[in-house]
Amino acid sequence: MGRNILNIYCLAVYAFLLAPIFVVVGASFNAGEFLTFPPQGLSLRWYFTFFENEVFLRAIGTSLWIAAVATVFSVVIGTMAAIYYVNFAGRYKEAVRVAALSPLLLPEILTAIALLFFLYDIGIGTKTMFGLLVGHVLMTLPFVFMNVSASLESYDTDWSMAARSLGARPWTRFRRIMLPLIKPGMIGGALFSFVISFDIFTISLLLKSIGTATLPIQLFDYLKTNYTPEAAAVSTLSIVATITVVVIVEKVIGLKMHKF
Repeated sequence: MGRNILNIYCLAVYAFLLAPIFVVVGASFNAGEFLTFPPQGLSLRWYFTFFENEVFLRAIGTSLWIAAVATVFSVVIGTMAAIYYVNFAGRYKEAVRVAALSPLLLPEILTAIALLFFLYDIGIGTKTMFGLLVGHVLMTLPFVFMNVSASLESYDTDWSMAARSLGARPWTRFRRIMLPLIKPGMIGGALFSFVISFDIFTISLLLKSIGTATLPIQLFDYLKTNYTPEAAAVSTLSIVATITVVVIVEKVIGLKMHKF
């Protein structure tokens, strides 16, 4: 009896959380002229309209480029920070961990405002995409740090010392011993970083340069003056892409990490 009640409660929670997603997906197939639910007939017309909309396609290209560049920097910096945290931080481990995870502890709007003031103080402002990239890296870095740190928990420094005694150089020791252990964490952190960077709104809104618009910002601007199912079609495609990445992380990376 208690287990049945728990199952019903869990199903109710999942239904509550997933209901908005189902509404958006259903509205994207609306054959009518306005964004309504339930849909007034079923049609793919708004998906075809989206693929002919150069503004949205350009915004997707911008989001993909920023997410890819931010992911590369996050993986490099986050991996080095995780290696230092696990192997060399010593009594400063807690301080390093708090510093690496601090972007997750503060509201995103406060981080965006602080970065905006800082960029103007150093004379950069929002004239280029540098500030936007810095903001995305700052918000995605903790996910790489957490994944790589978890992978390094199984690393034994005696392995590196043994390789050193056999004449292995630092790069060889890293490539042959440490890298195979942290590779799942690096890939998982990179995938999560890419998804999060692709969907970041507040950082992008405050730090974007003139004429630059990521997909979330373009959707926000579009819904100010338009209320067609095209916005739901764009959101549905974004949801599908996000779910695909999460499934890849779980099936490919998640299973490998459980082996360590």
